[in-house]
Amino acid sequence: MTGLSYCKRYRMDRDLNKSLPPAPSLPEAFYFLPWDDSLLMRHVDMKLAAFEQHYDSALFPALATRDGCTRLMTTIRTSPGFIPHGTWLIANNFEDCGTIQAMHDGFGGGAIQNVGVIPAYRGRGLGEALVLQALHAFSRAGLKKATLEVTAHNSCALRLYRRLGFRTRRVVYKPVLGTLPLVAEASGVGS
Repeated sequence: MTGLSYCKRYRMDRDLNKSLPPAPSLPEAFYFLPWDDSLLMRHVDMKLAAFEQHYDSALFPALATRDGCTRLMTTIRTSPGFIPHGTWLIANNFEDCGTIQAMHDGFGGGAIQNVGVIPAYRGRGLGEALVLQALHAFSRAGLKKATLEVTAHNSCALRLYRRLGFRTRRVVYKPVLGTLPLVAEASGVGS
């Protein structure tokens, strides 16, 4: 029998009335792909590649399987709050490398969803570029605040979000059945 454990997560936000860093640039040979419905399954594949071996897939089992990622991405896409111009892929000439989705939070702000970079491309600034793309889209849409949630011990993601002006507004504890893996540092960035 497996027990119940809890994972500490931070709900963070950023005031979009404050100056944003400049629009992101990417390393040579990488490029952004703006949302198009034909890219849905590529976003699914990026979610799976970024999260299936990650701590967050134990917290959110949908991230651990292709079917789960497909259901999640379809739900995001068909939501009335979906923000296409804040939803991006990063690719290079060989493969897709990262993903981000954006939603209205229902309170005049934008919610960042599922920031992920596949393991082979981490540490190159792609996660930061994805987050900045979403923040600039929120700002252009006149939204006043950006929100996200991240696992507390995902130090790479926390450093990035804080550097980009996000502040912790609430601590939540997510219940999880069973034992969680100890590795979160290998994060694609974090959701």
